[in-house]
Amino acid sequence: MPRNPKILELDHLAERLAVLKAEGQRVVHSHGVFDLLHVGHIRHFELAKQMGDVLVVTLTRDEYVNKGPHRPAFPQDLRAEAVAALSMVDFVAINRWPLSVETIRLLKPDVYVKGSDYKRAEQDITGGIVPETDAIRSVGGEIRFTEDIVFSSSTLLNRHFSVFSPEVDAYLDEFRKRHSVDEILEWLGRAESLRPLVVGEAILDEYEFCEAIGKSTKDPVLAVLRRSQESCAGGSLAIANHLAGLCREVGLVSQLGEVDRHEEFIRSALRPNVRPTFLTRSGAPTIHKHRIVDRYSGSKLLEVYRMAEEAESPADRAALTAAIRGEVTGHDLTVVADYGHGLLDADSIALLCDTAPFLALNVQSNAGNRGFNPISKYHRADYICLAKHEMEVETRLRNEDAETLVREVARRISCPRFTVTLGKEGSLHYDAATGITRAPAVATRVLDRVGAGDAVLAVTSLLVKLGAPWDITAFVGNVAGAHLVAELGNRSPLERVSLSKHITTLLK
Repeated sequence: MPRNPKILELDHLAERLAVLKAEGQRVVHSHGVFDLLHVGHIRHFELAKQMGDVLVVTLTRDEYVNKGPHRPAFPQDLRAEAVAALSMVDFVAINRWPLSVETIRLLKPDVYVKGSDYKRAEQDITGGIVPETDAIRSVGGEIRFTEDIVFSSSTLLNRHFSVFSPEVDAYLDEFRKRHSVDEILEWLGRAESLRPLVVGEAILDEYEFCEAIGKSTKDPVLAVLRRSQESCAGGSLAIANHLAGLCREVGLVSQLGEVDRHEEFIRSALRPNVRPTFLTRSGAPTIHKHRIVDRYSGSKLLEVYRMAEEAESPADRAALTAAIRGEVTGHDLTVVADYGHGLLDADSIALLCDTAPFLALNVQSNAGNRGFNPISKYHRADYICLAKHEMEVETRLRNEDAETLVREVARRISCPRFTVTLGKEGSLHYDAATGITRAPAVATRVLDRVGAGDAVLAVTSLLVKLGAPWDITAFVGNVAGAHLVAELGNRSPLERVSLSKHITTLLK
């Protein structure tokens, strides 16, 4: 189908508008996602057109639609085509940036128009309306708001075009009746004032994207051709970044290698409000987990660990306990991510258990520790978040349901609150005082499961510390997990705006 001539590239559109303005025509600009075009959008465009002579509509690019991994429902080219089909719209363009600030400065419209739901800037969780207002005024224009019937694309999609199973839809319907979006966002807002400390191994997650080119001629080995590579800050670094997207300040105690250290990259990958204390592991590299990935399918073909296997030196252990002792009591909660690669020993574990004001734990079972990393290394915690298979490692019980496993682990360890992540089955939450809470997964696209448990640990630790209701903690934790599995590893850490928008979209 030929492209609608109304749809232009931004630079070409700017040139056209400059000519029209020079002829005395008044340009009106509207910007948004416009996913599932509806009568509310049509009324908005009709009213906008009445404010001038030329109506320009720009659309948010697919990668900047922060309403959850299942959105937009329609890709940008189809959204542009739908808007361009409307007679009152003169030009359409797809934006290049997350917000329309740069676009306003480029197009220089006379009027920038938004719907009535943006009239109160304090209710805009994206924070975009304020810089957009400044931008339109900087080019000599004005901001105006339309007042008419309001519909929500998210509500219509949720009700009539849901991507979830009937069971998840029923869960979301019941959850909407118990809790409002404002209530949940208020809990996230309260988390901002907390000062968490993260303790755990720093890991570099490396992805090498390759194409399979055949079998080696001499050996039964798959031969691949390297195309590109990407590195992400993983392990405790990722958890610190997740928390930094939700809190004002985050402390971090971790360890880098004496060789192959990569400290410059690691510091650049941390959010600016993470305050790290990096120790050194003598004679060892920073932990690398290198994954060979098929570029087309995203399937991992091979994983290569690079790390020390011998015990740490007494001097390195002493440096770690000193760093923990110096930091732990100055924070509201301590989030420990023990990946079982040798950072945390009996002395540092005892120190954490005995001194942390609020201790949240994940003790991971992975290929690098081969089952030698049970949660019972820790004699107490205030909150524990584990995957089901990590419960099985601790109990040595297989084929048991998650509820049986968590009750057994709770019997062994002094901890009143647990989360068990169950992958596509969602999560189970145990509280010694209130019992079991279950919640289904809300993921619609799974690209990479690496890091999802770390995201769940980060956000649920904050909510448990604050005393949020378990059904809210479970829901927000599963939204965080859905956010991570839709991206490559820890490429996109949690942050308040995208998490809030995802929550809002699900509950409309």
